[in-house]
Amino acid sequence: MGECSHDCSSCGEKCEKRDFHVDLHKGSSVKKVIGIVSGKGGVGKSLVTSLLASRVNKDGFKSAILDADITGPSIPESFGVGEERATAVEGEDALNPVVTQSGIQLMSMNFLLENENDPVIWRGPVIAGAVKQFWTDVIWHDVDFMFVDMPPGTGDVPLTVFQSLPLDGIIIVSSPQQLVRVIVEKAVNMANMMNIPILGIVENMSYVKCPDCGEHITVFGKSNIDKIAESFNLPVLARLPMEEETSKAVDAGDVESLNIPELDEAAKKVESLLK
Repeated sequence: MGECSHDCSSCGEKCEKRDFHVDLHKGSSVKKVIGIVSGKGGVGKSLVTSLLASRVNKDGFKSAILDADITGPSIPESFGVGEERATAVEGEDALNPVVTQSGIQLMSMNFLLENENDPVIWRGPVIAGAVKQFWTDVIWHDVDFMFVDMPPGTGDVPLTVFQSLPLDGIIIVSSPQQLVRVIVEKAVNMANMMNIPILGIVENMSYVKCPDCGEHITVFGKSNIDKIAESFNLPVLARLPMEEETSKAVDAGDVESLNIPELDEAAKKVESLLK
């Protein structure tokens, strides 16, 4: 028997289909889990994760972020809690998440390090195990929507999340560059193999808005996201501009203060999962 690809639809073996899901801590409550993914790095998954968690929180839902990018976490800094550390739950073998100013619950590898700048030099299986522990050993309090910020690609961590967590859907983040089809196709193919619903695509860095006339300037050339999304029968949920205000807020750890109207449709798509 060869290595299992977990694509049961094309498998010739007669083994029983296994459920790899791991259980939440008994004290946790999470209603919906959304993965934020991409086929390559540098397209803004963490930004989209932070903005969506902040947006649904403002809309009256309780949100949380599981930062699955173990070796390159950026979520804590975006929320201005980079110096915080996770605390043990009294009488339990578990941790409390760090809570932001507006009440968003976070768990990231940086909250477990003595120094947030210390590198995490672990092999894939150990990193994947840490991600599962963020689900099983953290007490998540009455969460409506948990967003999982995943590292790029289709390696150990995305596979672990897809197998181990009860994902209700994923959002694919892309950019306007020529590689966009490869970015989207990798993520779509992996989701389809793992039978995970795809909610849609968010294109980041779509354009720059001229401060004088408001014209949209396509720095990376004309986007093909509509054609690509149509070819996979997926909706484009948002086209996010490059804005100085956004960059300054994230760098200052104040991502929660941002109001990004371009994310309206994406937020509605997520929130519809509880209606």
